[in-house]
Amino acid sequence: MSVVVLYHTSDIHARRGFGHRLASLVEPEAALVDCGDALAGSSVFYDTKEEVIGELAQAPYRALAVGNREFHYSHRLFKSRARRLPAPLVCSNLLDLKGREPLFERMLIISVAGVALRLVALLVPQYRTGSGWERVFGWRFLSPDVALREMLGADGALGGPGGDGLPTVVLSHLGLPADRLLAARWPMLAAILGGHTHDTLAQPEIVNGVPIAHPGAYAEYVGRIELDLDGGASRLISYRLLPLVGAA
Repeated sequence: MSVVVLYHTSDIHARRGFGHRLASLVEPEAALVDCGDALAGSSVFYDTKEEVIGELAQAPYRALAVGNREFHYSHRLFKSRARRLPAPLVCSNLLDLKGREPLFERMLIISVAGVALRLVALLVPQYRTGSGWERVFGWRFLSPDVALREMLGADGALGGPGGDGLPTVVLSHLGLPADRLLAARWPMLAAILGGHTHDTLAQPEIVNGVPIAHPGAYAEYVGRIELDLDGGASRLISYRLLPLVGAA
């Protein structure tokens, strides 16, 4: 079996007190990711302190999805955030039309217990593709489906950078209803780890064979998902919500 263990948080919203506990939970052969909105700022407000970054740095994060709290319309302020974070930012459906210094990865390949795994991340679009705001800010938001077709190819297996057969996990900051629709259209995904709508699922929802896991908000829990990725297929072995700092 090709078994991987992923821990995932989402929507921490600058809550503190979870870092050491989280670091003690993640076993060495597992990977820890965040699905967006860890910070206090927003797309229009820049928090100069962002004390939660110290908490994030205490835990062994491998990737941080861009949520609407990590994103900023100003490239300069977005850059400042990205440089302060302890792990790479990932966002697959955001393009910089002005060709400025890259601030995030469109796709990230990591090794988990010797298994190569592709991470893609999806941010809820702030305005439609082709909007006049693109000329103002230089950012283009792609629909999740357009981004996945670019990353994985039309059928999720051929063409594009994702034509290598690696299992793909989505770090979604779209919300649970959108994640259900995504799973229905992309059954080849290994899992969707989500956030944005602050849903807490004790067990993943299985939609079209794709596990969708949401650990809730404010660092109350971290999700631990164990997947068997043998033979290119994905099978859920186990899932647990582990308490971090309790109710906000």
